[in-house]
Amino acid sequence: DKKTMKNKVKEFIKSYLPGFILGVISAAVVVVYAETYFPSNQVTYDNTESGLSSSNVQGAIDELYNTCFPPKASDTIIENGNLEKDPYECRYFFIGANPNNYITFNGEDAGWRIISVECDGRLKIVKNNYIEDMVWDTSGSNDWARPASLNTYLNSTYYNGLNSTARSKIVASNFSIGAVMQNNNNISTQVSNENSKTWKGKVALPTVSEFIRTNSNKSSCGTFSLNNRNFSSCVSTGWMHNYNYWWTLSPISGVSYDTFLVDLHGRVNYHGAVNGDTNGVRPVLYLSLNIKITGGDGTQNNPYTIE
Repeated sequence: DKKTMKNKVKEFIKSYLPGFILGVISAAVVVVYAETYFPSNQVTYDNTESGLSSSNVQGAIDELYNTCFPPKASDTIIENGNLEKDPYECRYFFIGANPNNYITFNGEDAGWRIISVECDGRLKIVKNNYIEDMVWDTSGSNDWARPASLNTYLNSTYYNGLNSTARSKIVASNFSIGAVMQNNNNISTQVSNENSKTWKGKVALPTVSEFIRTNSNKSSCGTFSLNNRNFSSCVSTGWMHNYNYWWTLSPISGVSYDTFLVDLHGRVNYHGAVNGDTNGVRPVLYLSLNIKITGGDGTQNNPYTIE
């Protein structure tokens, strides 16, 4: 009955539990003793049937862990530094005059640069040089999602012109296409305005706030108005300006036919008529979480390489 069973359990615990506890303590002492005198990286083992290449215990443990939980490309990049956590979104930006954010993509050695590492591990990259001068939209609309003619070109002709390996590494993502107030002095509001409207696709352009947020001199260049006021010095503390005229993804608030551009002096110029001006096009895209960093340190002479 229940009473008899209860008494037997008590008797068992009373008789055997002290020995069990003593055994556990003894095993722990042995492990500590062994670890003290025989570090795991000095203990060899037979790996002929394990499928692993390491010949010591610690190496095997590390190898097995990395097999089960392979490191993300973003982990490697974040460990290398050069990034700043963004206070407005869950992202890490490369900032400064020339951070180590070069990456080889589409067979273009150091032809691209990493704008940011997203919190989910995706890398957002931008082509270092513009591909050609084009109008933003032939019909005169600054609505990227309409779609604008440049949107169509980048996601068809340009995308299809990338090699098959490069295309396999691109993941469709949401891009911020909300309108921005001219010469505003509140970067938080600007980011919110950009994020108020999104478009999902594979290739787009940089936003105005991304250009501003990659500058390391926040006190003099950290907002739209500050950047335009101090552009002559801001070009020396931000890597994205590129000394050319190029389109951004951000339309002008309250105007249906203009989109912001960055000029060769590093100013965010708001005189970009979408169907009247031709400016440089710098494609932006997100890389899949499945990529791996196989070499490089992000410098221009030794860019990150991926597979």
